[in-house]
Amino acid sequence: MKTLYVKFTAITIGIMLLSSIIAFLLSNAYYQEKLKPYNDKKITKMAQSIAAYTDDHPDVDLPEYLDSISSIGYQMFLIDKTGDETFYGAPFRVKNLPASTRTQVLDGKVYHGILHFPQALFVTGFFANELTNTIGVPLTHNGKQFALFIRPDIKLLFNEMHLLFAWLLGLTILLSILLVLFSTKYMVKPISTLTSATKSLAEGDFNVELAVNRRDELGELSRSFLGMAKKLEQLDEMRKEFISNISHDIQSPLSNIKGYTNLLENESLRMEDRREYTSIINGEIERLSTMTKQLLLLASLDRNDEMLEKKRFNVGQQIKELVRNYQWLISEKGIMVSYSLPDVKIIGDPSLLHTVWDNLISNAIKYNKPDGSIDISIEEKETEGGGTILVTFKDTGIGLNQAETERIFDRFYRADAARTRTIEGTGLGLSIVQTILHLHHGRVTVKSVHGEGTVFTVKLPAR
Repeated sequence: MKTLYVKFTAITIGIMLLSSIIAFLLSNAYYQEKLKPYNDKKITKMAQSIAAYTDDHPDVDLPEYLDSISSIGYQMFLIDKTGDETFYGAPFRVKNLPASTRTQVLDGKVYHGILHFPQALFVTGFFANELTNTIGVPLTHNGKQFALFIRPDIKLLFNEMHLLFAWLLGLTILLSILLVLFSTKYMVKPISTLTSATKSLAEGDFNVELAVNRRDELGELSRSFLGMAKKLEQLDEMRKEFISNISHDIQSPLSNIKGYTNLLENESLRMEDRREYTSIINGEIERLSTMTKQLLLLASLDRNDEMLEKKRFNVGQQIKELVRNYQWLISEKGIMVSYSLPDVKIIGDPSLLHTVWDNLISNAIKYNKPDGSIDISIEEKETEGGGTILVTFKDTGIGLNQAETERIFDRFYRADAARTRTIEGTGLGLSIVQTILHLHHGRVTVKSVHGEGTVFTVKLPAR
């Protein structure tokens, strides 16, 4: 399997080579269509000016004049009607020239060899040092007819430029490849590091280190990965803590059940003691049953929201009935309860929302101070997205510190003050509250002062 580094390098180099080929083809096409006609016209004008000068100055030494022209960078071929030939300047690589072409120019016509030179790759009018790749013009000197064929001396003028261009092209390609290799390695290195970190995370090692100072997608990915690793580490710690706590909480009632069962085997046990032990055993069984039901509820809520059975009901009336159910416990602890619960109807699952209010009320009672107070209120608010209701539970209990407040809704979390142990010590009560409200597109917030009390606020859509 090819690595990302190899794939990226191969693709980049392929793009560079393909771009070079396409650029050459386009530039060659541009030369054939635009530059060749321009060069043909320019050199034709130059040749005609030479012919005009020799015609106007019959006393000029023609060989000397043509030799001086060739010295500035032109190759020339001169022929008369008798077939006498003379070359000036650098020699032509290919000297073949059709007799018809010579006759054509001697008869007074212009020969456009540069314009009509074969259009083939790498063979352009500028670089082919052939006699057919010239401009031919008729030339008259002292009444004698000549044919002059001329072209720029490319070897003389551009030989060093060709060498320079060759080095420049070679170095450009070489440096480009090297830069692609280094830049690709630089870009892929964070991914390789992230892959190693993923493997470490899969093996349970959460102490991964990644470079997060990059300001690109990889930097953002690294920061998200570290955040995920930290969250997974917290979940793993909470899982271990939960296993320890739940094992203790299950073992405790089982030990009690076993102990009292052994006592019941004593045939001389008084009937009053037997009834008392039986009651304790039933209480411990009820405790285990409640714990199991709550765990099953949380597992069901995690799966999906299809279990919701929404309907319109009076939430104020539901909370009032729940308060009445706890009246005996409220009176036993001497707690004063006040509430403002108008008849407000919402659409939701009455059974699940009953669990929310039950958890919050039982928390307020369980962790309140003797002769404390609880205040419950419902408030309706109109918003742009529709109406919402705020349900507030305020108590004067033991409260929470800042660290506990930040983690109060974490699953399996148990505060030092046992504030979150709403489901027989499992630390799942407020997590269930948050999950149920999330399914109803609502949320719950908490404000607390350690030693003074806590306020839970539930926000739910009214429709």
